[in-house]
Amino acid sequence: MDSEIYGKYEIIDAHAHIFPEKIAENATANTGRFYDLHMDSIGVSQKLIEGGNNIGVSKYLVCSTATVPHQVKSINKFIAGECEKNPSFFGFGTAHPDSDIEEDVEQIKSLGLHGIKLHPDFQEFDADSPEAFRIYEVIEGSLPLLIHCGDSRYDWSAPAKIRRICENFPKLKIQAAHLGGYQRWEEAEEMLTGFENLSVDISSSLAFMSTEKAVERIKKFGIEKSFFGCDFPMWSHKEEFERFISLGFSEEENRIILSENFKNFYKI
Repeated sequence: MDSEIYGKYEIIDAHAHIFPEKIAENATANTGRFYDLHMDSIGVSQKLIEGGNNIGVSKYLVCSTATVPHQVKSINKFIAGECEKNPSFFGFGTAHPDSDIEEDVEQIKSLGLHGIKLHPDFQEFDADSPEAFRIYEVIEGSLPLLIHCGDSRYDWSAPAKIRRICENFPKLKIQAAHLGGYQRWEEAEEMLTGFENLSVDISSSLAFMSTEKAVERIKKFGIEKSFFGCDFPMWSHKEEFERFISLGFSEEENRIILSENFKNFYKI
């Protein structure tokens, strides 16, 4: 790739995972086993920044997921602490359907975090269950939601379930990960396009589809509704950036997807 492309755009990584150093290696390995994929790096802040520096990332949405309720508060404190140390971090807290959602949301706000990340497949709950709906009721109009979407092996976060969230909570700002449905992209196109309150990130997607399909799907959701993201530590920033640039969007479209949409969606 032409070296001049690096530094040409402002780049925001809209989807990155970080873990405390003492558990990062195991947490990263467990994620790799869950997806049966090789992890590009270890999920610690230093490695994230090093990878992002290779392409000039200026900001990272960082998050982690509580697989059991008692992890929620400690994860939120960890993410907030990493944001204090790293000004380029834009932190999202976590929640769990079996935790005290009102108390957790209060903590997230008091820590200065900007939203909530949920991963129904890791956390083993239906994205459209009554317990999950309780979370959306509490945060609608208050905190945005980043939610993992899709997996061909499970139905926890199937596109149809994400659609029900959009329909029932029209004032809830939703960032639907992985083009709205990891490994279920045709369903995502059918179920999730056209919602005013939903945008998508393109993380963990480009490696699995042709250039033509990637362009078609991004355009289906909308150039103005798509965010660049790498799903660190799963993929390298350089590799994902090169995949994105190879899609052949115009310079203006690249600029919009690489940073402007994220800034407009999160009002930063």
